Amino acid sequence: MMVSLTRRLSAGVELQPDGTALARVWAPDRQRVDLVVEGGAAQSLTRDARGCFAATVTGLRAGTRYHFSLDDGPLRPDPVSRFQPDGPHGPSEVIDPAAFHWTDHGWRGVEAVGQVLYEMHVGTFTPDGTWASAQAELPTLAELGVTVIEMMPIADFPGAFGWGYDGVNLYAPTRLYGRPDDLRSFVDRAHALGLGVILDVVYNHLGPDGNYLADFSPGYFTDRYTNDWGRAINFEGPPEARAFFVENAGYWIDEFHFDGLRFDATQDVKDASREHVLAAMARRAREAAGTRRVYLVAENEPQHTAIVRDPAAGGYGLDALWNDDYHHTAAVALTGRREAYYTDYRGSVQELISCAKYGYLYQGQWYAWQKKRRGSPGFDLPPHAFVAYLENHDQVANSAFGRRLHQLSAPARYRALTALTLLGPATPLLFQGQEFASSAPFLYFADHGEPLRGLIRAGRREFLSQFPSLNDPDMPPPLDSPVARETFERCRLDPAERERHRSTWHLHRDLIRLRRETPAIRNPTRVDGAVLASHAFALRGFSPEGDCLLVLNLGTDLDLSPLPEPLIAPPDGCRWTMAWSSEAVRYGGQGTAPLYPDAAWHLPGETAVLFTPILRSADDDADD
Repeated sequence: MMVSLTRRLSAGVELQPDGTALARVWAPDRQRVDLVVEGGAAQSLTRDARGCFAATVTGLRAGTRYHFSLDDGPLRPDPVSRFQPDGPHGPSEVIDPAAFHWTDHGWRGVEAVGQVLYEMHVGTFTPDGTWASAQAELPTLAELGVTVIEMMPIADFPGAFGWGYDGVNLYAPTRLYGRPDDLRSFVDRAHALGLGVILDVVYNHLGPDGNYLADFSPGYFTDRYTNDWGRAINFEGPPEARAFFVENAGYWIDEFHFDGLRFDATQDVKDASREHVLAAMARRAREAAGTRRVYLVAENEPQHTAIVRDPAAGGYGLDALWNDDYHHTAAVALTGRREAYYTDYRGSVQELISCAKYGYLYQGQWYAWQKKRRGSPGFDLPPHAFVAYLENHDQVANSAFGRRLHQLSAPARYRALTALTLLGPATPLLFQGQEFASSAPFLYFADHGEPLRGLIRAGRREFLSQFPSLNDPDMPPPLDSPVARETFERCRLDPAERERHRSTWHLHRDLIRLRRETPAIRNPTRVDGAVLASHAFALRGFSPEGDCLLVLNLGTDLDLSPLPEPLIAPPDGCRWTMAWSSEAVRYGGQGTAPLYPDAAWHLPGETAVLFTPILRSADDDADD
């Protein structure tokens, strides 16, 4: 009986049911390609008209290590290697993706609405920095109430530590965190606990060390476009080069059951093809998921809203965009600092209202910091099309000491802005450790050899030079070296702080619960806001199941009388009752005096208060 041979991907080495393996690689400028098994003989591959070399190979099994030899020259790892046990410069390892026993058959994926994201860097999330140790913490994240883990990049990169944005083996989960099946086990366990997992992917560049793609074909890259981090990827060139990246977007969904992707720095994913490569990647990811739902998020510094629009209308079909505008105005409101890229934000209550109502603040206006217009219209987009955060990996690290915002602002004000983030209409994101006021910094770190080490140090100093405060003569020279292991080690979370900082843990858990249980917060039909004073404002969420009112006072105690603002009026036949306050003692607050919304309003300073409606009683009417 003949056994059917099939490929999951258009290139790479894949085991077959009959005990053979299909090997295929694109190397159009090469005349000869051999597959060289470690400790074994070389096996020649046959070239076709497109420059693809292929063969059915015997003697391979899971765990076999191999290279490709190009024109009898130096050995190179497989561009579609599924694992690099010794790093990017070593041999590739044959992996059987079908060997893992999945238990998530009933998992239906992740919708775009109703999520709370949690950004995780696996290497610093636990003291051990592995997928296995991170998996042990998943029940704690489920208890917190987050719904989706956003895992920072894991494509293998050189050295012993790094953020992951210099990945060079795009199909190989880094050996630093474990083996591929450890990652599968993490995702499988997350699904069992009701948690989705999406992966941060980098398609705007490859890292400077260990990138051997050009040895197989220079067609992977182009000088037609400039790039902030290296040579631009050639999405307009040979179809094999484009397919290498498009297939990668589906690979993580198919073989690791990820629930979606977060696309890094999409402004440098440049493509003038009829179908933009981001739209092709989004389509491929959804195809790979089959009947499961996937969640696709993009970072886009210029704030191009076409990314989340329907492909039929010229969009790319993703679900959400990171909203730096929200972070920047919230950070100014918390710290009062307007240096560098915070220059164009005042941290005003109107800016916070506008973020809640419209997502981006800059939708085409002049942006003084960049001396050009920024953004595109997004008035018609739903709130969940924007991801709001007080912290993420970039924003914590983009400072002299990598300090968290709770360390840079007044505690009460920080609690109030945390409430706005988690109860506001946008999809909220927490950065690891934020939920328990981690004392660990998050700094930039990357382990490279010379001369890259010197270039990284210089590049980091140059980036931070945009902040004038770093010219303080008392600033210790040098700042934490990004290439020092000590810098990486300092960023590891201390799980014991969850208990020591229990009040902050309670704050985040309670807010996420309120978000989940309150329809006018979780999925409002409309959100509106009003300025109540120079430092106070109200947001009202409308829902057929009952409205809610979030009031923030970021200044001193405030008496509001008169109060000619219709958003403050309760629904017909109801009165407001205080459902939650950021100054509750359990969060480390000073307590909140009883509030009587039917009388003159007295708002305590630096406090967020959530009101929900209850039916008026006869006693209430008598009081009137």
